[in-house]
Amino acid sequence: MRSSGRSGSASIISTTAGFTHAGSPRPTRPGQLAPGLIEGIAGGVDPEQVSEIAHATAWALLSHVHETDDPQVVSRTLTLVDHEGIDLIAELWSHAEPDSLPGVLWRLYCLRTWMVRQRASLARLWRLGEPVATSASAIAGVDDAPDADGIVRTADSILAGAFTGDFPLALDRAATFIEVVSLGLRVQARRLTAAADGRDGHDGRDERDDHAGRDGHYAGQQRTQAARLLHTAANLGSTAHDLRTGARLYRRGRLE
Repeated sequence: MRSSGRSGSASIISTTAGFTHAGSPRPTRPGQLAPGLIEGIAGGVDPEQVSEIAHATAWALLSHVHETDDPQVVSRTLTLVDHEGIDLIAELWSHAEPDSLPGVLWRLYCLRTWMVRQRASLARLWRLGEPVATSASAIAGVDDAPDADGIVRTADSILAGAFTGDFPLALDRAATFIEVVSLGLRVQARRLTAAADGRDGHDGRDERDDHAGRDGHYAGQQRTQAARLLHTAANLGSTAHDLRTGARLYRRGRLE
């Protein structure tokens, strides 16, 4: 299904990087990239043609892996970003509509890259957000108190599920994970704001004016950091929404 002209909401990783993919309908090596296609896109191929290639290659990749029993094919697909690089892979799919298959796959690959690179931070944020989300661990397939390695296992499991299992279920798992991390960011932001309010408790008019001033400056920094965390949480919420929308469309046979 084509969107109403949206170029995509805020995503986990900047979508200004580039991706290309071979246009073969049945690639023998998932993720094999065509240099000529890269040059063509850079040289100004018609946007409609780029969109058609994006949709065709996304479906070719998903269908090919669904139909194969070769574990090496599956492994190469899951580690596509590792081998080709996020910048190269983004050239095509990053501009796809968020409610399309290439747009959804782009978000899934970005999610895996993010989870692998930020594994320790995300494990901590999960532990902050999961008690608020209650049943999220069961839905996302994450331990109640995951360590960094557990986050990487979850990342691989979600992406593997998308290609070899129930595709919309994998999207829902990904969305749930993102929502819990977003909750963790909000919890952290509230703590920073509370700490800032405590530092602002000085009246600033006695002999400790200098100390109060320093505390006030630090409190301002904490509020700024809290605001940034909330902004990131909102962006993550947009990404989770895109993934859930993709899951609903796929189940209705309307994801294109």
